[in-house]
Amino acid sequence: MSKLIYLDNAATTQVNPQVLNEMLPYFTECYGNPSAIYDFAAEGKQAVDTARKQVADVIGAKPEEIYFTGGGSESDNWALKAAAEAYEQKGKHIITSKIEHHAILHTCEYLEKKGYEITYLDVDADGKIRLEELAAAIREDTILISIMAANNEIGTIQPIAEIGRLAHEKGVLFHTDAVQAYGHIPIQVDEMQIDMLSASGHKCNGPKGIGMLYIRKGVKIRSFIHGGAQERNRRAGTLNVPGIVGFGAAAALAMHTMEERRIKEVSLRDHLIERILNEIPYSRLNGHRNDRLPNNANFCFRFIEGESMLILLDQLGICASSGSACTSGSLDPSHVLLAIGLPHEIAHGSLRLTLSEANTVEEMDFVVDELKKIIERLRSMSPLYEDFIEKNR
Repeated sequence: MSKLIYLDNAATTQVNPQVLNEMLPYFTECYGNPSAIYDFAAEGKQAVDTARKQVADVIGAKPEEIYFTGGGSESDNWALKAAAEAYEQKGKHIITSKIEHHAILHTCEYLEKKGYEITYLDVDADGKIRLEELAAAIREDTILISIMAANNEIGTIQPIAEIGRLAHEKGVLFHTDAVQAYGHIPIQVDEMQIDMLSASGHKCNGPKGIGMLYIRKGVKIRSFIHGGAQERNRRAGTLNVPGIVGFGAAAALAMHTMEERRIKEVSLRDHLIERILNEIPYSRLNGHRNDRLPNNANFCFRFIEGESMLILLDQLGICASSGSACTSGSLDPSHVLLAIGLPHEIAHGSLRLTLSEANTVEEMDFVVDELKKIIERLRSMSPLYEDFIEKNR
């Protein structure tokens, strides 16, 4: 199989051709600044309004509760830093989990230096928080709970509705990083009692460099970027109209095709998982077996290094990863895998395969067949594997 097999959709997705077509006029024909008052700018403003509704509809929000940003990391930063500042008179305690994206974890580290206290919840072996531990962690001075909707590495889906209920019972704001989940699994902000939600266009077949923060009406969150009146005085800067239009078009497509895509992706994912677990010795699936994103399969293979595996897969035209794209180049094992209890030596042998509805069963079979050869080759060069086999004869 000579063509590219792309299995890194958690890092980014291909822009849908229909989305691109929607975007193109706003680069060259309707290029006016939507903040201007002349007629030429009106079409761009209308396009932004349409996209805001499209993005809001996916999560059952109101258009005026959607604020466009430069991406998911900015949205996460805004939610945490602005909430910390706005509610510091009530307290300086924030709750999150040990498996959050670094956009959350590094922001929490920043806030700790500013005098805030952060509770980092443990997760179980599947990567889920324990609701009883969350309940026990909430204090009188707790101002914010930030728990991701689904993990970007192992795909585990968190009990978001239950977290929202707990937060609201205690009068605490609830933010969720839904960058991986938005457009892939159903999320309804009112039913799940979510106060703030972060999402990004390029995770759902939209363009890069555009994201959004949902802020429930009435939540006292201040401006994040100063310098202009854009986004209802909360986020200054000339609007990225082509990006916003693309995000809106991608969101509308994702909403209308969600169930169809889920069925296709789960079928491919489960075929991949079953073959790998049954045919490759000393392999394990990371994350919850069922409560996981439809397109996510994350494994660890004992006695090998993940980086070597990725290089050999790349030589075959197979794009995969060993974890978050934001930590590529790091020699440290995934903080997520360590948090679910894996030792360093096993966590180093991780492989994340995140597919799309464009993939096929034939591609999955090719990947497994080649992966078997790669792992056998790498283990044949491993003294640890030799010792293990010798001891277990």
